[in-house]
Amino acid sequence: MTDSLTFMMGEYAAEFPVDRQYARNHMWAMSVGDDHYRFGFAAYAVRLLQDVYFLDWEVVAGAALAERQEIGQIESQKAEASLYAPIAGTLTALNETLLKDPSAINVDKYGEGWLFEIAGSGADLFSTAAYQDHLAAVWEVTQQTIKGQMNK
Repeated sequence: MTDSLTFMMGEYAAEFPVDRQYARNHMWAMSVGDDHYRFGFAAYAVRLLQDVYFLDWEVVAGAALAERQEIGQIESQKAEASLYAPIAGTLTALNETLLKDPSAINVDKYGEGWLFEIAGSGADLFSTAAYQDHLAAVWEVTQQTIKGQMNK
């Protein structure tokens, strides 16, 4: 991948395109207009989730969202989890194709695997470099969590 930064997750290289911003909850954000962003899972999240096989939304386009509001559910080989809005704003679109077949999240996370679009302020989103600093800060805890799950 060109024009990206790499974060090593053990032996796995997670690539992060520099033409995007990133949210604290491990989603990428690509501007699609003034204060309007398309979001998807960053490589870090996709690696931790592994094969995503179920996605369900609890919201519809036009809904007003608060930052960190629960908006859906995801199931994968490694986890069942709630999904939360990365920023406050108005949900303008959901990638409906993923409801039938969420495999694009695994195959094309920075393209056809996008999740939703929100019109709102991206003021709290990270640059790619700042996101990598955030990952470095949380990676040790993440590794401990992974090891704890494997030892259950």
